[in-house]
Amino acid sequence: MLDAATALAAIDAVLASHRTRIKAVIIGASAGGVGALLKLLPGLPRQYAPAVVAVLHVPENRQSQLADVFAQRMALPVREAADKETLTSGTLYFAGSGYHLSVESDYCFSLSCEAPRNFARPSIDILMESAADAYGPALMGILLTGANHDGAAGMAAIGRAGGLTVVQDPQDAEVATMPQEAIRVRHPDLVLPLDAIHTLLLKLEKN
Repeated sequence: MLDAATALAAIDAVLASHRTRIKAVIIGASAGGVGALLKLLPGLPRQYAPAVVAVLHVPENRQSQLADVFAQRMALPVREAADKETLTSGTLYFAGSGYHLSVESDYCFSLSCEAPRNFARPSIDILMESAADAYGPALMGILLTGANHDGAAGMAAIGRAGGLTVVQDPQDAEVATMPQEAIRVRHPDLVLPLDAIHTLLLKLEKN
């Protein structure tokens, strides 16, 4: 795992080489994801420039409470993504339970009831792949802790579209399976522990 100084140098090098301003950040997580996001997202400023969309594997038969939980801890607005809603900068969105969440070419959300993918609905892959098509190099994908392979294909799609890809260091993850699979499928731009990913998100605002 990178030490703080090496991680910071790697972050600065990647941001310096990426010429397109990041307009949206997609974050995927599964097992251990709520705790990881609670370490990662609080502290983002209210006027944060990119839109941030998080998808976690949540039970289909239960209403997600993630937006309510994080709204109490965040300076920026937090809400569950709604069908046909346009993504707004400086807003944190969560995918709801029981539906796949996609981003259309006009930067609006779309909800669908397609079959689960990687045993998950919402699927991290579906959200990331659609956002990669919509945003291209203006997208950053972050994949965190998790127990299956969801997100690996989505991260690869973001990389192919010219976006930035960041994976939580498997040694830092509560469950290493998902980060390890993403690294195996296509090596990301950065492999970082959570505290360094938080630093990256703050630097993104100033970049």
